[in-house]
Amino acid sequence: MKTFCGRANPTTGALDWVEESDEYDYHQEIARSCYADMLHDHDRNEKYYQGIRGAVARVKARGERVVVLDIGTGTGLLSMMAVTAGADLCYAVEVFKPMAEAALSIVEKNGFSDKIKIINKHSTDVTVGPDGDMQVKANVLITELFDTELIGEGALPSYEHAHQNLVQEGCEAVPHRATVYAQLGESELLQCWAQLQPADVEGARLVPPPAVSRCAGAHSVCDIQLSQVSPASFTALSPLCTMFSVDFSKPVSSALQSHSSQFVAQSGGRAQVVLSWWDLDMDPGGSIVCSMAPSWTYPQPKTAPWRDHWMQSVYFLPVESRVSEGDELSLTVCHDDYSLWYSLRSNSQQDAQTEAPPSRPCCTCQAHLVWTRPRFGELNDRRRTESYVSALRSVLRDDSVCLSVSDGSLLPVFARVLGAEKVFSLENSRMSKLLIEQVLEANSMKGGVELLEIRPEQLSSNDVGGKQISVLMGEPYFSTSLLPWHSLFFWYCRSALAGLLRPDATILPCSASLHMVAVEFQDLWRIRAPCGTCEGFDVTPMDEMVQRSLDFRESREAEPHPLWEYPCRALTQSTAVMNFDFTQSVPQQPIGSQGSLPFTRAGRCHGVALWMEYHLTDDITVSAGLTGPISEQGDCEWSRHRKQGVYFFRSAWESSGDGRAAVTYHLSFEPTLGDIKMDFSVTTQ
Repeated sequence: MKTFCGRANPTTGALDWVEESDEYDYHQEIARSCYADMLHDHDRNEKYYQGIRGAVARVKARGERVVVLDIGTGTGLLSMMAVTAGADLCYAVEVFKPMAEAALSIVEKNGFSDKIKIINKHSTDVTVGPDGDMQVKANVLITELFDTELIGEGALPSYEHAHQNLVQEGCEAVPHRATVYAQLGESELLQCWAQLQPADVEGARLVPPPAVSRCAGAHSVCDIQLSQVSPASFTALSPLCTMFSVDFSKPVSSALQSHSSQFVAQSGGRAQVVLSWWDLDMDPGGSIVCSMAPSWTYPQPKTAPWRDHWMQSVYFLPVESRVSEGDELSLTVCHDDYSLWYSLRSNSQQDAQTEAPPSRPCCTCQAHLVWTRPRFGELNDRRRTESYVSALRSVLRDDSVCLSVSDGSLLPVFARVLGAEKVFSLENSRMSKLLIEQVLEANSMKGGVELLEIRPEQLSSNDVGGKQISVLMGEPYFSTSLLPWHSLFFWYCRSALAGLLRPDATILPCSASLHMVAVEFQDLWRIRAPCGTCEGFDVTPMDEMVQRSLDFRESREAEPHPLWEYPCRALTQSTAVMNFDFTQSVPQQPIGSQGSLPFTRAGRCHGVALWMEYHLTDDITVSAGLTGPISEQGDCEWSRHRKQGVYFFRSAWESSGDGRAAVTYHLSFEPTLGDIKMDFSVTTQ
């Protein structure tokens, strides 16, 4: 059955009514679920298996029948490990119906149907008793409910309920314990993702609004691959602190708690950020440890296991403070049932026992609601700012009338500082408008830019005082953009505003180009690679389920990834494969492009990376992808501010690098859809 669904088009800005199957969202969720990533984590699987063997053996040694509760079973892998280890019965709970059905098929395929019962419920809805989902309470509790922040997927409430209702007192738990670690530091790179920094424009120093500088910031965790953040960009002010542990074999509380760690500052600096990660002890003795520590904490970083499902966390302190070497300090972490937050105090301050736990940081300035963390980084990028200022300086005149079309952009502020006669800015929301007003007021430019909360197609000559626009500018940046080409919304805005532009109006950027390069990923390929057999168990039904969802669309699609976090090697040259001329309105007919890129380096080609470059003027370009030339070995440096598009091949292609094989592309930009249809394949001579 098909239904009409209203979907906001991020490129055209229109609300499109699209005929979709009822199963569209279902397939999208499966296709983007990345279940395979976890199954490819051999270190995680092996240590779970070791922990499960030990737990089953300890229960058997007590002369008890082994009954396992596996919460969040996914494919049923951990339950199959338990049965293989000697468990008598497993209750495998999985709330996501497609995954529960896949688990049922996998369990049957591997011959465990008589000992593993799949329960398609949330664990808090599971019943125990003669007529219940479980006939008896379990004496072994196995879970994998963790996220980068450890507790963000509701691990604590699930454990709390399980101990109260589903497992026996004194049960064995795998993992047995989790421990959270943290390190206080100073980092200009990381802090640029949390606070707006001053910017120099033509000798004028633009400062952030006081409310923004004082704001505690967003409460949500910043989860990233810290392995890709060089230790050189972080000054450790504290040793690695053990913050708290949770023993999963005993009753767990999801109530608000706080824990403190005292230390002596090992370096002086500005206390800005807290780097945090956690370990799992799979056994009571702590001899089987699964660590989430970044690779640079290992004696040999290349031996560190790669994980995308569990990364590391960066927390921004609500108040930056100066620390001197030798200071006696206390780092406090608080957590509720789903999230953590940190605060710092001096031991000379009031005793922690008499203080209320610090409240969770909350944005009071609106900036952290309007700008994402990568967006803060983009606005604070000095080289990028210099490019836009140089481009604006080259096109502005004393009588210029400017109109900015970008979400929460500082371009109109720059244009005003550079001397434009009149500057208008279209803002997509009331919060965005109020935020830019704060920026203007903080820099004594209140009223210097007229902010209009109007959609481009609704803007009239009266709204701009009857003036014709001489400079239409954009970064372009839009909060609704997911894939690189979604920022072509600027082109649609330019077309809608054509009647308000002077015949000789300058469009900045004047054009954009879509670029591509074929790549070999160091690890990201795992999220799309089929598993086949995992730790000796056949999980092909899951592979088939994911493939059906990927095939649900007529053509496969690219997906967004921040490639600076995922190292890759270029196996071809990078090239512009499609151009968009913003000096003209969006054409009525599709724009097509086809060609091939020969492999110039040996390696395994996993797919194609795609990004946009914006040509502000004829000689100034800003890249939202590669930020420098590809090295001789094929190493790539990617922008930290925008996500790039990745088109994964269904199977990796072995390249000899002799140019006999090439990636062939067929691209078509459909103006009415605002989308780029793409097809990539590998051809050989």
